[in-house]
Amino acid sequence: MQTFLDQLGRTVSLTASPQKIICLVPSLTELLFDLGLEDEVCGITSFCARPPHWSQQKIIVGGPKTVDLDAISRISPDLVIANKEENTQMQIQALAEKYPVWISDIHTLDEALSAILQIGSLVHRQALADALASKIKQQFDALPRPNHRKDLRCAYLIWRKPYMAAGSGTFIHSMMSWCGMTNVFAAIPRYPIISLEQLQSAACRILLLSSEPYPFSQKHADALQPLLPGTRIILVDGTMFSWYGNHLLQSPAYFDQLLQEIQG
Repeated sequence: MQTFLDQLGRTVSLTASPQKIICLVPSLTELLFDLGLEDEVCGITSFCARPPHWSQQKIIVGGPKTVDLDAISRISPDLVIANKEENTQMQIQALAEKYPVWISDIHTLDEALSAILQIGSLVHRQALADALASKIKQQFDALPRPNHRKDLRCAYLIWRKPYMAAGSGTFIHSMMSWCGMTNVFAAIPRYPIISLEQLQSAACRILLLSSEPYPFSQKHADALQPLLPGTRIILVDGTMFSWYGNHLLQSPAYFDQLLQEIQG
């Protein structure tokens, strides 16, 4: 019997290396694939889009917030990987009564790297996880980090009707900081609902419209532009700001290109 602590400080006990894993977190599903767990992962959510072929090969156990407990019961997993923010507390508690559930809680790069290392230990892929975390850290350390400047006062929208922004205490906020951006809604925690009037009075020079969870498009940017004449509106790949795990290997280069576009 091995015991592990998850990122909530909970004890997770495993009798052996897990052979039937269910992942309820899209970015961590991608991580499990990168760690070579093709055979061990049995169930994923309908939002686990990477790797693409897993959606055809693995059992879909609902969405991150609409987990099909019966489908999970039929798999009878020996490890469930969840996330405090992306999954509902009630369903995770129900799963934890029957199966080992490891819960991530990620708000910063350091916590993302820690999650990679902990998951590597859980699934007996420590060497691969160590190498991955080290490479991600090196790439972020090499990212030019401009000082927080007035012209990088930014807002980041994740939702429409109502508008919702990334505030403080979020992984997105942390990634914005790595880009040298000043989040104009940093005084508000989590994901506040933002009115158009708040956007107009926030004096943000840059408005980032994310591709997920709401798929903002150019038509949304075009509709907002006349209402925010002093703001540059840019569509961004939300996975680069919000996916942790091995996806972080791609973020520094993306951020570097984005900053060149903004400052160009």
